[in-house]
Amino acid sequence: MSEVERNVKIKLNSTILPADGESESYELWLSGTYIEKSGKTYLRYEEALDENTIRTTVKMDNENALILRSGGVKMRLPFNRLQKEGGHYETQYGTLPIVTQTHQLTHEHNEQSVINGKFHVQYDLIISGQSVGKYTLEIQYSEGQK
Repeated sequence: MSEVERNVKIKLNSTILPADGESESYELWLSGTYIEKSGKTYLRYEEALDENTIRTTVKMDNENALILRSGGVKMRLPFNRLQKEGGHYETQYGTLPIVTQTHQLTHEHNEQSVINGKFHVQYDLIISGQSVGKYTLEIQYSEGQK
């Protein structure tokens, strides 16, 4: 099995519509790594939050996906178009079980002369049996473009 690893520019858009509040959105531009290994596709990037560095790995597919975060934030956030999935978010007080209910999940990928693609997921985040909000995450990545 061959392994592909390329440096990519990443544009991340996130929108949160809390169950009891106003919608908030943010956009980040990051440098990261695109990895293709054993038929699976991954993006890795780091972001700074306050004094901490958060390392994120996104495993992308059209049926299911997984976001793993470590460092300043520790989280396992799984997505599955067919069923609810359980994950966790670690806080200073302990580990909080979370559930995702995925409404949309797509991964479009183009690998002609340069690697680029778009990952999109829309989901409800459920804590203690209650939806705390609707989340939309879109990650666009491209190789070698400024």
